[in-house]
Amino acid sequence: QVQLVESGGGLVQPGESLRLSCAASGFTFGAWSMSWYRHAPGKERELVAIISGNGGITNYADFVKGRFTISRDNAKNTLYLQMNNLQPEDTAVYLCNAILRGGDYWGQGTQVTVSA
Repeated sequence: QVQLVESGGGLVQPGESLRLSCAASGFTFGAWSMSWYRHAPGKERELVAIISGNGGITNYADFVKGRFTISRDNAKNTLYLQMNNLQPEDTAVYLCNAILRGGDYWGQGTQVTVSA
């Protein structure tokens, strides 16, 4: 079955960096676009970044452009999100998402907290 498992979250100070990972299994990873979303308390879930199956096309939400980079390693079935210059407003649960032929799949999320 499809599984998405995020890791790499944590508590950091403003200006610091984190790299999130999402290990995927149960489907042909390289054939599908993948996305990162985030969900902060009291806010709606929002799209952070999306990457095409071969990694050649990426798109970002305006609020992370120039700070975050989405990438993937199809040989390792892993999606990444490099987050630089983190700010308190980036505090959220970060989730990876795959929309496949069989449905819409989510990981359990990884908490990112940015605080001085």
